[in-house]
Amino acid sequence: MGVRHINPEGLHRSPAFSHAVVVEQPAKTIYIGGQNGVDADGEIVGPTLGEQSAQAFRNLQTILRSEGASLSDIVHWRIAVVDGHSFDEGVAAFQQVWNRADPPPAITVHVVAGLSPGFLVEIDAVAVI
Repeated sequence: MGVRHINPEGLHRSPAFSHAVVVEQPAKTIYIGGQNGVDADGEIVGPTLGEQSAQAFRNLQTILRSEGASLSDIVHWRIAVVDGHSFDEGVAAFQQVWNRADPPPAITVHVVAGLSPGFLVEIDAVAVI
């Protein structure tokens, strides 16, 4: 499978994200709906963005493993963070699960007015294996 991470000359290069990801040939694609800080019992894991982000990443890993994939197969993240909360905690949670040796995916972050009551973050993703 051909997956290329695009960071062309003339654009800022960041170790945290790729500007685009190209999938060159047909491949299995997994579209993961928004995951938040809810555990297997449907309970919010904690009141902080860091705790909820860490749980959202665990949920993503669970989904991916069920299909024989891992976080490194993600080509795009879309992250919604409730206004007024520092995304630094979410970045720290991401750094704990992302292997820096893997090329980073394309990432879009939105600051939103609110999510469901108690939720501070929601992450959806597209993975290609």
